[in-house]
Amino acid sequence: MAEKKAYLLRVDPELHDALQKWAADELRSVNAQIEFALRRALQDAGRLPSGPPPPRMTRARRA
Repeated sequence: MAEKKAYLLRVDPELHDALQKWAADELRSVNAQIEFALRRALQDAGRLPSGPPPPRMTRARRA
């Protein structure tokens, strides 16, 4: 697996709170949720380099 690059990101506390809630709803870490959102934005803009897609992250089913 390719090594991931570390990147310091400063965000407004309100934005971070919203990201935390969204990540918890999707059963992801905040970091994984940010990566998910960035990847989707790049795909939507047609700017994601081609190559094999990353492994899918699926949500757990609720009982």
